Amino acid sequence: MIRLQLELELDYEIQDPEGADFIFNIHAAQTGQQTVEAERLVLSQPVATDMATDPATATRFMRLHAERGPLKLTYAATVNIAHHMAEPDTLEEVPVRHLPLDVMPYIYPSRYCQSDRLLKLAFNEFGALWQGYSRVLAIQHWVQKHVAFVSNTSNGNTSAVDTLIEQVGVCRDFAHLMIALCRALNIPARVATGTDYGASLSLGPPDFHAYVEVYLGDRWYLFDASGTGVPMGFLRFGTGRDAADVAFATIFGGVLVGAPVIRVQALEGPGLEQPRHCREALSTSTASMPSAVQGASSSPARADGKATGRATRQWAT
Repeated sequence: MIRLQLELELDYEIQDPEGADFIFNIHAAQTGQQTVEAERLVLSQPVATDMATDPATATRFMRLHAERGPLKLTYAATVNIAHHMAEPDTLEEVPVRHLPLDVMPYIYPSRYCQSDRLLKLAFNEFGALWQGYSRVLAIQHWVQKHVAFVSNTSNGNTSAVDTLIEQVGVCRDFAHLMIALCRALNIPARVATGTDYGASLSLGPPDFHAYVEVYLGDRWYLFDASGTGVPMGFLRFGTGRDAADVAFATIFGGVLVGAPVIRVQALEGPGLEQPRHCREALSTSTASMPSAVQGASSSPARADGKATGRATRQWAT
């Protein structure tokens, strides 16, 4: 088992006189293989928060309305991850007719993953390959070969097709292209968000990270599309069809945004191991997530917050 200690800080300056609304996805998910041992949330403003968990993906959302002025959010958690590990050669692709119904949405095109525009490319490059884990791995390697990781080269409109053309991007762009190519071959794939554990400091300070989960056999398996981190150390926040579903912050109102500060440490102790690269396929969730309980904070939702202006989203970079 791996035990991670997470600390993150988010800083905002709210300029709108009527305040701003926020939706955060920064709480560690509770899945079959990932459990939250302890967590703590501190807000610099005395505001009410609403919490809800998506029963299909275990993604946890927090909503709040903050007043004008500075807002600092600090979240800390101790998270245990006991990966399901499988021999890659045993993992087969699942025909569409046998896919669980809750997996079906992940074979369709989505906003940032236009798989319907990549059908010919996917078939020409990967159609003749042996189906299964090895073909998905070939797609990942192809994306890494054809796209260079360069910070600040994409924005909220960059899609998989844009990344294919420009051949540069950040982690979410790699993930979108890999997902689109998988879906073009009828392989269910989705984006997952976490932190970039193991990434080289030459890429910048620790940050949020987007990677890929692909459905093979009877589970979702992890693939680091950009190849910049150590998947065994990925602490999962959320999953979705693409980045539109998993922004770590969505902001409604006039707000100045500071750079996030993230610290993740793998703890040592009896029965614990350090994250490492491995040949086995890793999974932290099954197809059908257990029913999750929707919860709320001890304070009721505010009714006086107005959504002003367009929503601003913060994604893994």
